Amino acid sequence: MNILIVGPQGAGKGTQATRIAEEYGIPHLATGDLYRAAIAEGNELGKLVAPILESGQLVPDEITIPLVKNEVIERGENGFVLDGYPRNLAQAEALDEMLEEIERPLSIILLLELDDAVARERMLERARHDDTPDVIERRLATYHQTTEPIVEHYLATGKLVKIHAERTIDEVWTEISDALEQVQARA
Repeated sequence: MNILIVGPQGAGKGTQATRIAEEYGIPHLATGDLYRAAIAEGNELGKLVAPILESGQLVPDEITIPLVKNEVIERGENGFVLDGYPRNLAQAEALDEMLEEIERPLSIILLLELDDAVARERMLERARHDDTPDVIERRLATYHQTTEPIVEHYLATGKLVKIHAERTIDEVWTEISDALEQVQARA
């Protein structure tokens, strides 16, 4: 199963994507984790993306798209759960094209819906060093301006499932599990 998980920061994308990966034995491809690993290694990618992430901006498509393609080709042969990408309509279209090209189309898109106030509260609780109140506000604004339009794009595919992310981790997992079982039943 090729799964895309989208939603605002704090919606639990990473938590649920990790659980999906474990449950289905597929890799969790998280652009944020890939960037943080590159920063920790101090490699070229890390040096390039560190200041971008610290400012709360999105990493440009010309960096992100090849990174995701490489990860899907190398690790996603038997399925994947993609988290943190695409973040805008151009990336969504590039992802669709790339997945079609390598014959690994998305099976389902999970949209974790969450109110901004709850997202803020959750991000402040987890507070990585780059999660300052100003950065959190910029990330939420960026999500609404650039990422929300991909919801319309994916609604048109008939593969988008809305998940109520304000509930407990287990309640959200139950809703996700039900959606994934339906996809498997149709396959």
